[in-house]
Amino acid sequence: MHYEDYFESQLAALRADGNYRVFADLERHNGAFPHASNRVGEAVREVTIWCSNDYLGMGQNPKVLEAMHKALDISGAGAGGTRNISGTTHNHVLLEAELADLHGKQDALLFTSGYVSNWAALSTLASKIPDCLVLSDALNHASMIEGIRHSRAQCQVWRHNDVAHLEELLAAQPLDRPKLIAFESVYSMDGDIAPMAEICDLADKYNAMTYLDEVHAVGLYGPRGGGIAEREGLMHRLTLIEGTLGKAFGVVGGYIAGSTAMCDFIRSFASGFIFTTALPPAVAAGAAASIQHLKTSHTERQEHQARVAEVRARLTKAGIPHVENPSHIIPVMVGDPVKCKFISDCLMDEFGIYIQPINYPTVPKGTERLRITPSPVHSPEDVDRLVEALGNLWTRCQLSRVQMAAQ
Repeated sequence: MHYEDYFESQLAALRADGNYRVFADLERHNGAFPHASNRVGEAVREVTIWCSNDYLGMGQNPKVLEAMHKALDISGAGAGGTRNISGTTHNHVLLEAELADLHGKQDALLFTSGYVSNWAALSTLASKIPDCLVLSDALNHASMIEGIRHSRAQCQVWRHNDVAHLEELLAAQPLDRPKLIAFESVYSMDGDIAPMAEICDLADKYNAMTYLDEVHAVGLYGPRGGGIAEREGLMHRLTLIEGTLGKAFGVVGGYIAGSTAMCDFIRSFASGFIFTTALPPAVAAGAAASIQHLKTSHTERQEHQARVAEVRARLTKAGIPHVENPSHIIPVMVGDPVKCKFISDCLMDEFGIYIQPINYPTVPKGTERLRITPSPVHSPEDVDRLVEALGNLWTRCQLSRVQMAAQ
């Protein structure tokens, strides 16, 4: 095999299918999010970001930045290595306490990303618990799938959000067999929400543990930003809650929250924790400040929901097809990979609007989309420009408009 030729042929196939990913060179401006500079060679242009997972703009919140500057001055840049070797910085201790309190759990454990926390926790639990059966929702994130796969435990996939199918699988197993139900609260591509109470009922009935991924919900839902489980009053019924610091909390990192024994079990056996350099103290301090702020401030969540509702209503009025769901994620459906990439490019080049196209394999072929995530810091003028630009391009690409019920 000529390896370079093989690499080039595979990349060429991605380009031909419209699935080749191009990363925009963006420079966010402190205090001006969602606006940023986009560099293309020597040229620089100003753009508005409409697809960020920094859902509340907390990445530039003054309290977060102040906490990070202070920790940087006190502790320096890095953590010095893994916690196993270099010890735990005090900022990690404080942050884990904040996270345990946020989710009403005894303890919490930090990881370097949400991907790593899912991979490490699921692979450890499923591999170390004898004869464990994992029941995984069909639309679970790649990090969950990889963690389950790495565990080599038996896995049964249940149809997305289909509790009847989940019960059918559970009922076929001995009551005393260890079982772990893995699912998400808000699913990031369609924006739908899991039937959490029904899943907890089945877990109780069939003696199963529950593993909930709340990465697209923490900070955004619940009276203190604890996620959908907090909003629904279900945190106490979940065995493990996994979340991220890299979305609504505005920094980077992942975590799990649960009982002291379970967190200690994962800390002691998870290679993804033991052999990974810890988060820098400044990042931990910034995350703690963000969580503390959102536990008591409702303004960001209220303004966020208002902006989401406004964008949905404007898209509906313009006939731009988008998936109706109860969350903050607005998938605008294109259904063609080439047109989806074309619209994304034109939005950037002609209108100064950045929305990354979502194509296969992230979503099934034929469901290509633009994933829009309004934030409380998008202005009414930003919304006007977005809707006008999409309307223009919908006409240019001869895409169908739809009649949707007013929301």
